[in-house]
Amino acid sequence: MITIFPGLLAPFLAESLLGKAVAAGLVDVRVHDLRDWTSDPHRSVDDASYGGGPGMVLKPEPLFAAVESLDPDRGRVLALSPAGRRLDQQLVVELASETHLTLLCGRYEGFDERVIDGLPADEVSIGDYVLAGGELPALVLIEAVTRLLPGVIGSDESHAQDSFSEPGLLDHPHFTRPQEFRGMRVPDVLTSGDHAAIEAWRLEAARAKTRRNRPDLG
Repeated sequence: MITIFPGLLAPFLAESLLGKAVAAGLVDVRVHDLRDWTSDPHRSVDDASYGGGPGMVLKPEPLFAAVESLDPDRGRVLALSPAGRRLDQQLVVELASETHLTLLCGRYEGFDERVIDGLPADEVSIGDYVLAGGELPALVLIEAVTRLLPGVIGSDESHAQDSFSEPGLLDHPHFTRPQEFRGMRVPDVLTSGDHAAIEAWRLEAARAKTRRNRPDLG
């Protein structure tokens, strides 16, 4: 990960499932400060946009220097940007097959377009909205990819039941103890022991939830 705010990332990378994966050596995440590749006394990484307009643009020189210093271990280069391809489970599966990923965390008005064209870098977005920077999107991408790596999650069956594991379908509703809570009961079929009936219920419940929450997937 290449960022101008490395301090934002360390706490997240040390906790929960991702932290355990890092500690176990199942994934190796290295955070680099983009300013380490600047050459001026002010360690400048941005400048005004040609053609005018508000905001600053990340300069190409430090980004090229940072990425090229990682060669040959840079792997696929991804620029986190709201102008990119939307991150979905299909792309997550694709990225999980890569040996190395280099993530560029955007800031300000984004990257000088020569970074995208010249490295080259694939632009990736986590949704149709704008954040202050690419650090949170990069962490989202890392967690989504890491949980697909062998040994990170105890059972591969967990992946098979995830939302979007079947294209266009969300996960089915889940229930646990107690069987009744504030007048709301667990559906009887789930306690019936009839596995065929349970699977049929889950499929229809997943379809109903998808129609309700994400009609665009239908």
